[in-house]
Amino acid sequence: MRAEQLTDPITFHGEGPVWSPAWGGLRVVDLFAGDVLTLTDDGEPVRRHVDSIAAALRPRSAGGAVVAIERGFALEDADGTLTRLPELWSDPGVRMNDGGAAPDGSFYCGSMGYDQATGAGSLYRLAPDGTVTVELAGVTISNGLEWSPDGTLAYYNDTPTGRVDVFDWAPDTGLTGRRTFAEIPEADGYPDGLTVDGDGGVWVALYAGGAVRRYSPEGVLDEVIEVAAGRVTACTFGGADLRQLFITTSREDLAAGEDPLAGSIFVATPGVTGLPARTFAG
Repeated sequence: MRAEQLTDPITFHGEGPVWSPAWGGLRVVDLFAGDVLTLTDDGEPVRRHVDSIAAALRPRSAGGAVVAIERGFALEDADGTLTRLPELWSDPGVRMNDGGAAPDGSFYCGSMGYDQATGAGSLYRLAPDGTVTVELAGVTISNGLEWSPDGTLAYYNDTPTGRVDVFDWAPDTGLTGRRTFAEIPEADGYPDGLTVDGDGGVWVALYAGGAVRRYSPEGVLDEVIEVAAGRVTACTFGGADLRQLFITTSREDLAAGEDPLAGSIFVATPGVTGLPARTFAG
């Protein structure tokens, strides 16, 4: 299967796609621009600048969004008011990267070094009451966190490992029992963002791989969607019936004219239904 180009190259480093009816459709981040983009019905993006980095976001149950910014989190109210929470660290060499909302209404997001230094990142949990805890330390490029349909498993990528890992998850214990779910050879690309469909299949964006792969709940590769841009960063299901897979791409480290469709958003209809975006309860 091959994805279709949905937009022109509208991002430098497109990431974090999320579909929510509360937003009227699809939002993505242009990470290094610090912008959140909302795609309108005519496909034209509406930009909102939120910080020096806009890394990931999820809907809030009361309306608006929780946004991962350079060194922590910001809360957008339903009326658009943006409140930045206290910074979690002062090191200018570390930034937030990717995350997801857990079944208990918390928001998990991981960090990384700008220089991709080994072990410089952590995975944080923002609770609905605003408290923040470190769930994993010593990660390198924290990426692609999403839960199984029943909420008992969480899939996670620390990109340089070349693995998709899976944790057991419960509200009282958090992430436990980390183990390998799937391994991706370096020649095929690097595991970046991911999403999970209603059947429990795990869809993994391959940075420098020009594709999104689906792995069955047993970890078996059973679908590949080719993308006409090499740096595939993330994917999510959306549309009124949650049957469209939206795919973001990046122009990071590309020369002018190289990989001309990079930075575009792509879409495919792979024949399965996604899960509604989980919301942050804070």
